[in-house]
Order: sequence, then C-alpha cells, then structure tokens
Amino acid sequence: MPNTLDSSYYETSIYKKGIFDGKVVFVTGGAGTICRVQVEALVLLGANAAILGRRTEATEKAAAEIQQLRPGAKVIGIGGVDVRDVKSLASAVDTTVKQLGKIDFVIAGAAGNFLSHVGGLSARAFKTVIDIDLLGSYNTAKATFDQLRANKGHILFVSATLHYIGLPMQAHASAAKAGVDSLMRTLAVELGPLGIQSNAIAPGPIAGTEGIDRLLPEHLAKRAVELVPLQRLGTTTDIANATVFLLSPAASYVTGTVTVVDGASWQLGEPSTSDPELYPGVISKLNEGDNKL
Repeated sequence: MPNTLDSSYYETSIYKKGIFDGKVVFVTGGAGTICRVQVEALVLLGANAAILGRRTEATEKAAAEIQQLRPGAKVIGIGGVDVRDVKSLASAVDTTVKQLGKIDFVIAGAAGNFLSHVGGLSARAFKTVIDIDLLGSYNTAKATFDQLRANKGHILFVSATLHYIGLPMQAHASAAKAGVDSLMRTLAVELGPLGIQSNAIAPGPIAGTEGIDRLLPEHLAKRAVELVPLQRLGTTTDIANATVFLLSPAASYVTGTVTVVDGASWQLGEPSTSDPELYPGVISKLNEGDNKL
C-alpha cells in the first residue's frame, strides 16, 4: 500500500516537528496497515526506523516508501523474520543496530487472526495465533531487551479490545491479546527500575484494515458504526496519533497502561452478538457440527 501520511502531518499535527530526532524505532509487523502508519508518523517527526516482516519484498518496498517521507530519513526493511523464533528477531536487532546505531522504541505489532467457532478451531490453529501474538510479543521484548536497557527505551504492544467481553469466533485471538496485556504490565513493573516504559495500545474498529475487511461481515458494517458512540470507524491516523503521544516526552510518566483507541465501542459490545441471526443462531449451529481436533 502507498504511504497514508505525508509532510502535511507534521504541519497540521499538534506534535512538534523533530520531537523524535535521533531516535530509532524497531517495529514487527511494520508493513501492515496499522503498524505502517505508526512508523510513518514517527519518521515524519524525526525518527529512523527498522520494520520487520515475513515477506521480504513487501517489507523492503514499504521501508523504501516510508523513507521518502522525510529528507535524510533512514528506514530499513528486514524481511524473512518470524516472531515465533527469538533468534530470527535477535538477528534483526543486530542488523538494526549495525545500520541505525541503536534502538530506542519497540513496537510489537505482528499478529495473526481469523474467524472460527470453537468446534472448528483446532488445537494447532489456536496455538498458531498464541505463538504469533503472545509468544511473538515476548520474543520481541526479549530480543530487544539489551537495547531497551541501554537506552532507557519504551516498548509498545499492539493489543486489541477483543477480550474485554466474551467474543464469539475469537477464542484464540482473545486469549492471546489478554496475555499480551498481562505481559505488558509485568514488564512495566519489572523493568521500570531500569528506566524502561512498557505500554499497550488497543485499536478498536479501524477502517481500511485487514482486520475489518476479514473479520466484520458486510451486513454488519453499518451496525458496527452505529455501535461506536462517536459514530464513526477509527482511522490508522488515530492510532498513529496515540502512538506518538505514548512514545513522546509527554508520556514520560505513563507505563503499565493500555490505551484504548476505539471511540468507546467496546463499551457497547460487539455487533455480531446483537445480530440474532448470527448469535446464538449461526454460532450454535456451527458448534453442533464436528469437533476439529
């Protein structure tokens, strides 16, 4: 995808141009829709960046495009990285430090998800999501720990609001993200004395993302907007703005928190549970079928 932001971001943003001068951000899932725009904002405000992904060509292409946003910016794309493998991440850390000098900020954004009822969700499929989202988050923190400690850095986990309610079709992702939130809090307490901040950002329904396109049935899209108290879907720029705040000096005393960016939508529940055809009807029918091990 092309860049979402451009130079008008720092011209119109409330944030001061250059607030991240000299900083380096390391981002898993950096070529994805949400994480990419987080990186764009940080680069426009002065940071250099390393974005990681499994697909080498897509990751390097995204890095080259983001680098064009600011004269003098350095953005590297490191492909072939599997967050389930801590050694793969450690190698990416070494590459980042060699090319960019250090790591100040870490965004753990790599994630996997799909819709599945419990009867159709195999143990292997459940484990895959846990491994990418939760183990991958831990591995990211582990691989970057030396840099975070040396630079009194900040790790920001990309979480979700799925686990705030009992959400049908999302047992795997809900469990994973609940674990991510718990991990974040433990790191905030354990690593705080070292000067390391640990926080999470929880996007709600964000327009134009793969999550919305894949996980929200078309017939529920209008109802989804109605169930957001602010009466609109979020944007990737909304997430970028929250990210800039959390990593900026303005949030220097903020750690161990989940910042929810969802227009208060989770407070009203999930559109699927308000659709009597889908719940309990369709979901109950699905779970009456074969139990996939």
